[in-house]
Amino acid sequence: MKKLFAIVTFIALAAATFAQKAGDKVSFSSKDMAGNAVTSDIFAKNKLTMVNIWGTFCPPCIREMPDLAKLNSANKSNGVEVIGIPIDIVDRKGNVVPYTKADGDAIIKQTGADYTHVVPTKAMMDGFLKNVQVVPATIFVDKNGKIVGQVYLGARSQKDWQKIIDSLLSKQK
Repeated sequence: MKKLFAIVTFIALAAATFAQKAGDKVSFSSKDMAGNAVTSDIFAKNKLTMVNIWGTFCPPCIREMPDLAKLNSANKSNGVEVIGIPIDIVDRKGNVVPYTKADGDAIIKQTGADYTHVVPTKAMMDGFLKNVQVVPATIFVDKNGKIVGQVYLGARSQKDWQKIIDSLLSKQK
């Protein structure tokens, strides 16, 4: 009974961790880690975009990044792209924290995570990232910029992510 209560409590807390839900639109205008402009228009070129929110302080986040890079490469021809958002490289006002951004750049290079990583802005922190309290947290966004499926908390293997991607793609119109 205690185990069941713990599981139900965890699920309830996890659901409250992320303010967005399926059908909500994700909109942003920012820069990637290299300083290039990137907007939510990035979603329009794909059937599905995997948005992985990670932290430089998070070992599970870092461990899964090589698998995310492989997923990104393996799924491009299927209209799927991975983007990352290193949530801790800015303060709550949206100002880049230079030493943490440098850590993020080093982690990206070290893990081979050569997909787009978006620097969060104040508007993003006040919007769809507002209640993120657990990383990694992953959402999927369709070509119209709308969240599909659930919020996925925690790291997964390439194989497990592929099953989720395949399932979500099969439901796309």
